[in-house]
Amino acid sequence: MVAAALIVAATHAWAACREDVVWLRGDWGETSFRVELATTVAQRSRGLMFRDSMADDVGMLFLYQRPQALSFWMRNTYIPLDLIFLRPDGVVAHVHHRARPLDETPISGGRGLVAVLEINGGLAQQIGIAPGTQMRHPFFGGDAAWPC
Repeated sequence: MVAAALIVAATHAWAACREDVVWLRGDWGETSFRVELATTVAQRSRGLMFRDSMADDVGMLFLYQRPQALSFWMRNTYIPLDLIFLRPDGVVAHVHHRARPLDETPISGGRGLVAVLEINGGLAQQIGIAPGTQMRHPFFGGDAAWPC
């Protein structure tokens, strides 16, 4: 019985650390999103532009190799989004709620950031995602607050 529980736990841990899935946890519990990665200039430039909808369990994860100030806009983006800005340790530094479609006003997440998760607008507040929430993803490595 114990061996079966360990196998289930090990399987859960393995499944949690895939490139196409992010896990988030906080005082509110845990959740996950299937993600598309945006790691190149072309992928980041296009982002979620020109999409009419997105499932609630899906998002886009923008990854940067060095900490920096990150700012986004909603040019040609038709759906409202929550932008979740992350530090190198995988901890949420800032959440911008319900970015307005087609708005070209820069949305700054601050300095020292390496990732941004975009999800459907309103979900971050509904779930409880806020500064201090931890993300689990292979990108953050062994020094992450919630490592793989």
